[in-house]
Amino acid sequence: MAMNAPRGTQDILPGTVEKWQYIEDTLRDLSHRFNYKEIRTPIFEHTELFQRGVGDSTDIVQKEMYTFEDRGGRSITLRPEGTASVVRSFVQNKLFGLANQPTKLFYFGPMFRYERPQQGRYRQFVQFGMEALGSEDPAVDAEVLSFAMKAYEELGLTSLKLVLNSLGDQESREAHRQALVNHFSPHKEELCSDCQLRLEQNPLRILDCKKDKDHPAMETAPSILEYLNEASQTYFSQVKRYLDAMGIHYVVDPNLVRGLDYYNHTAFEIMSEAEGFGAITTLSGGGRYNGLVEDIGGPDTPGIGFALSIERLLMALEAEGVELPTEETLDCYVIAMGEKAEIEAVKLVDQLRSNGLQVDKDYLHKKMKAQFKAAGRLKANKVIVLGDREIDEGVGNVKDMGSGEQKEVKLEEIVRELKEEKEE
Repeated sequence: MAMNAPRGTQDILPGTVEKWQYIEDTLRDLSHRFNYKEIRTPIFEHTELFQRGVGDSTDIVQKEMYTFEDRGGRSITLRPEGTASVVRSFVQNKLFGLANQPTKLFYFGPMFRYERPQQGRYRQFVQFGMEALGSEDPAVDAEVLSFAMKAYEELGLTSLKLVLNSLGDQESREAHRQALVNHFSPHKEELCSDCQLRLEQNPLRILDCKKDKDHPAMETAPSILEYLNEASQTYFSQVKRYLDAMGIHYVVDPNLVRGLDYYNHTAFEIMSEAEGFGAITTLSGGGRYNGLVEDIGGPDTPGIGFALSIERLLMALEAEGVELPTEETLDCYVIAMGEKAEIEAVKLVDQLRSNGLQVDKDYLHKKMKAQFKAAGRLKANKVIVLGDREIDEGVGNVKDMGSGEQKEVKLEEIVRELKEEKEE
């Protein structure tokens, strides 16, 4: 029986992986410019972390987590998102005690959710995320939003839409919660079974339901913006002022609630408006999560963050026809003809690599013409030909594949000459 990758996973092969590397390098460079430091957390955590951090009423916890019992009888879950793990590490390693605050972190890594695979969505997918912990300044919210937009723009996307909302503080959310209960209770039996449960556990989740999105009660549901207290209104207004100052265009959507329980105050999504991108237009999202650190056992610490899917980013780039500059070339290809030349070629290839050049050679004992074709396919800048005559005379025949110019160079000088040319 042929063995294939599990459903909802993919192999990222040479030719494609270079795009991933370019995106990762771009995001890492942008993170450094914003003074965010990389953090790497385990791929699996204790299940309780996500139950407490992500929320029992979310679809992620109820339906999508890969959870199993290890040999010690402990419930373990493959991480479905990155924020809870970062916050757990922040608490466990007492990063709140560092002199410079807020603590600003970014991460790359695979996440796991058991959901129906579809275009741009996998059961194992890769996220880039960033978290800022330790400041309640609306300017930090604006900084995260600015980063998110710059990340896409610097990679070449233009058809972007930033959607913004405020979920308010605890007082505002409680008032809105009661209003939602009063609004949806008369329609309870008309809602799906999930929303009937949400009505008791977390009625805000009803607004994010895909099954009941066309129910008439959705259109007339009370808006969170109507229930923001003065402090929450002031906070949201300040975030928008900072965005206006930076020239970042946004649209306020009072129905944007995000899929995780821990959000409060600022919540946002970035969407692709590219033609042909698909029905699900969300590229990334995030928001403020004051209170999450305390839920995971840490001190009172405000936080905000966002995450983007690399897979959906690649889809958006394709939809807009953006070609990433990922063409691979080879500094040098060494061709050897003859037993003595083979020994010298192995030695020369090793010396060139040790001096920082990207070098390869033939390992299938092909004829010279076939080796030159291989060098062409690999886009080698130079080809060095070694034969018995060249070895006897202590030279190598160096050909510039761009100009076609050929010259003989002493073997002991080839490494120095090619290294100097590359540095120039």
